[in-house]
Amino acid sequence: MKFRHTTLIFIILSSYSSAHAQENNSQVHTEAIQAQKVANHFSKIHTMTGDFLQFNSRGERTHGTFYLERPGKIRFIYKDSPLRIISDGQFILVKNTKLNTLNLYPLQKTPLNLLLSDKIDLRNNLIEFKKEARAITIVLNSNNSIIHMIFHPKTYELQQWSMIDQQHIETTIQIINPRTGVRFAQGTFNIDYQHSK
Repeated sequence: MKFRHTTLIFIILSSYSSAHAQENNSQVHTEAIQAQKVANHFSKIHTMTGDFLQFNSRGERTHGTFYLERPGKIRFIYKDSPLRIISDGQFILVKNTKLNTLNLYPLQKTPLNLLLSDKIDLRNNLIEFKKEARAITIVLNSNNSIIHMIFHPKTYELQQWSMIDQQHIETTIQIINPRTGVRFAQGTFNIDYQHSK
C-alpha cells in the first residue's frame, strides 16, 4: 500500500511538473513572438535622426545628435565631448580629437551590428521580454554584450537603449525628438581610412 501511495504521488508530481513546463514554454514562445514583432517594427525604420543623452555607470554624462541609416550606418556627434563615432556599415571608427586617437572595430563584432541590421532576428539573442503600462523592455545578448532596449508600449518607438560591455560598464543612450524617413548629406557616414591607420 505504501508503494502504491508513493507511486501515485510521483505520478501526480510528474504530471504537475510536465504541465508547468508546458505552460512556461508557451509563455516563452508568446513573449518571443511579441518581442520579434517590436523588433520588426524598429528594423523597418530605414533612416532616423535626433538628439540623444548618454550616461554610464561611472557617472559620466554627455549629449549630442545621432544619424542612423540601415544597414549598418550610424554617427554620433557629441556637443561637449572630443569623441566622434561613425559606422560606415563595415567598421566603427572611434575618434578622440583631444587625445588625437583613432580606433577601428569591425561592425560585425560589436552589439551595434544587431541593432543596425535590416532584419533583427531575435531567435538566438533574446534573454527577456517585459511589457508594462509605460514601456516594453527587450533584453538581448549580442557579441558578449547585454543590450536593454526600451520601446513605447503602443507605438513601438525606440526610446532608449543600454549596453553592458565585457568590462561590466553600462552605457545608456536616451533618444530625444527622433525623426524618421529623413535624407542625409552624401558622406555623412564616410570614414577616412587613410587617416585612420
